[in-house]
Amino acid sequence: MPLARKTVHHLAIGLILLSALLLMGASGDNDPGGKRFDRLGHALMCQCGCGQVMLECNHVGCSSSEQMRKELKAGIDRGDSDQVILAGFVTKYGPTVLSAPTTTGFNRVAWIMPVVIFFVGLIAVALVVVAWKRSTAKNPPPSAPGTANPEMDEFRRRVHEETSL
Repeated sequence: MPLARKTVHHLAIGLILLSALLLMGASGDNDPGGKRFDRLGHALMCQCGCGQVMLECNHVGCSSSEQMRKELKAGIDRGDSDQVILAGFVTKYGPTVLSAPTTTGFNRVAWIMPVVIFFVGLIAVALVVVAWKRSTAKNPPPSAPGTANPEMDEFRRRVHEETSL
């Protein structure tokens, strides 16, 4: 009897897993515009002043994101290309509507400068480390007790006399 119970238990678990896999596959957006809507919606910023991506704006009743979603949906339904849709948003709302700067013209600076600043900082840190290393080589640490530095030995003797009980 325990073998039959184990088999039923394994079948039940297998059926549950199969159902879960089927439901995960069915939960996706079946229309091809859904992925495009998501991709383009994440390329645009909400214009209500929240500083969030249009599809991520969490203000209840945000009129800006709702209007922009409708415009995006209409552009996709018309069959406009991605560039035409984004250009329309830039024309209406300005270049700040884009969540990432374009890679043309002066906007390239926004992509290049972080890398340049990183490497300049890396070189600056390396130069500081080399300078510190050279300065410690020129100025050796003070001598240990009992070495040939009579001035330091005198200070150590006085410190010992004044602090001993």
